[in-house]
Amino acid sequence: MNKRDIVFIPHALERMKDRGISETLIVEALTNPDEAIEGYFGRKVAQKVIDGKLIRVIYEEHEDKIIVITAYITSKVDKYLR
Repeated sequence: MNKRDIVFIPHALERMKDRGISETLIVEALTNPDEAIEGYFGRKVAQKVIDGKLIRVIYEEHEDKIIVITAYITSKVDKYLR
């Protein structure tokens, strides 16, 4: 992923607050993922294992920016990581 602006939609910011996920953690998962896969509706999912858990960031890629749709942390690493 090349250097682009990262934009958080209001829904993403709400979910991040509810789930205790920092912007720093999101940026780390986006810029240095363990895996980036295709998601639904043309979106992508950046996945990164941190402290034995998996952070999943759902985003859209545009020419000049990355738009973060939502993010969550799960203990189901084996379910999602390929």
